[in-house]
Amino acid sequence: MERLSPEGLRASYEAALEHSDPLTDRISTDQFSRHYAQRPAWTIGPFARDESLTFRPHGQWPDPTGIGWTSSSVFNPSLIVDGDALHMFYRASPRKESTASRIGLATYTADGGWSDSPANPVVYPTTDDELLSCEDPKVYRTDEGYVLFYNGIWRAAGSTEADRYPSPGYPIASLGCDVKVATSTDLVHWEKRGLAVPYEVSRLWAKGAVIPRDLSGRAVRVGGQYLMYLSEGCGGSPYIGRSDDLVNWSFAEQPYLDLSGLGGTLLEVSCAVTGHDDSGSIVLDFFYRDASGEFAAAQALYNVDDPFRQLALNRGGSLSWGGLVRYDGDILFAQGWDAPSGTREMYLYRQDVA
Repeated sequence: MERLSPEGLRASYEAALEHSDPLTDRISTDQFSRHYAQRPAWTIGPFARDESLTFRPHGQWPDPTGIGWTSSSVFNPSLIVDGDALHMFYRASPRKESTASRIGLATYTADGGWSDSPANPVVYPTTDDELLSCEDPKVYRTDEGYVLFYNGIWRAAGSTEADRYPSPGYPIASLGCDVKVATSTDLVHWEKRGLAVPYEVSRLWAKGAVIPRDLSGRAVRVGGQYLMYLSEGCGGSPYIGRSDDLVNWSFAEQPYLDLSGLGGTLLEVSCAVTGHDDSGSIVLDFFYRDASGEFAAAQALYNVDDPFRQLALNRGGSLSWGGLVRYDGDILFAQGWDAPSGTREMYLYRQDVA
């Protein structure tokens, strides 16, 4: 694995400034979340943008790496509720969906609106497996504090790790993607705890870290333990993690999602919601490529007593990468995909119950 260095960080940043992807550049939250073809009672949504809650960061953060890093796009956030405050962790990138990302924190109150944390970036590259990026935060509350999962991106091509952990079922030619875990007691200062998913499981590429949580952002135990749905990588096989503390995990292969009722292939599970009604259900919200090859969202229904047996499936979802929350009486999520190019805006979406 390439060592973290100022030269490596600078090269990563310069490459990110040249990034453009026609597929991700045209993603719109509305295509997933605004209308559902059908709307069974168990589904959550659809959602409509609330313009009054739009977040716009001002100025650029200080750059603790000293390479002159700046951002032009914010997206893939995670929301958590703390009393009257709404906290949002978000990915900031030099270009939309580029690497060389960092993670920031913003807080909303009804009286004061949005404020960006003066501690930003709260997570940025400090280890070798974060050389190319720290991105896509997912935050959970526990009785002891908070746990944050994020992706560390690094250059896998030609590495000894690539030789040691081959992935014939899910080949990634050039990059490694690690699920990293950090803990905090105040949401601002984070202690990095290392890999959540070991290379024996990830085969150098894993995404997900989707843990059932309630609408305040609290992680919820299922069957006495925390569960993690992994959905991308892992040699092409579905894996479930189990943990007593959200930091130390064991994993086993476990099929849990069947898309034959929709057609298409799974890309990534975005969030798992439970405790939102009295049914004892888990709703899994996910991103997939449909039978026509287009990006799409859907939700799957489970019972907490049988969290891997799919009960129903419906097209339409939030694609809330960091989870849904209830705030000011409504279910919300946030996403920045629809911001005009070069514009740093994050839009919040309320469940449309009309």
